Amino acid sequence: MSVTKEKKSELVKAFKTSENDNGGSAASQVAVLTERIRNLTEHMKNNHKDEHSKRGLLLMVNRRKKLLAYIKNRDVNEYEDLIKKLGLRK
Repeated sequence: MSVTKEKKSELVKAFKTSENDNGGSAASQVAVLTERIRNLTEHMKNNHKDEHSKRGLLLMVNRRKKLLAYIKNRDVNEYEDLIKKLGLRK
């Protein structure tokens, strides 16, 4: 259900914006949040009455939404590339 350390480090490595980025950049955070959201969405399909997880899922979705808005305001091209890489929005 949760993202393993190995998976998180793979995501950070794939989406880092500079050589010194250890997961703090907005793009890295969005990538990790997206993976967590996908895992939790699968959990919610089987456990639709789990209200605590549902709240956590909504918080993660809103956090990702804010980070994506931040990236979009800074650099539209970076935003579009990130959306395409993560498979968000059609």
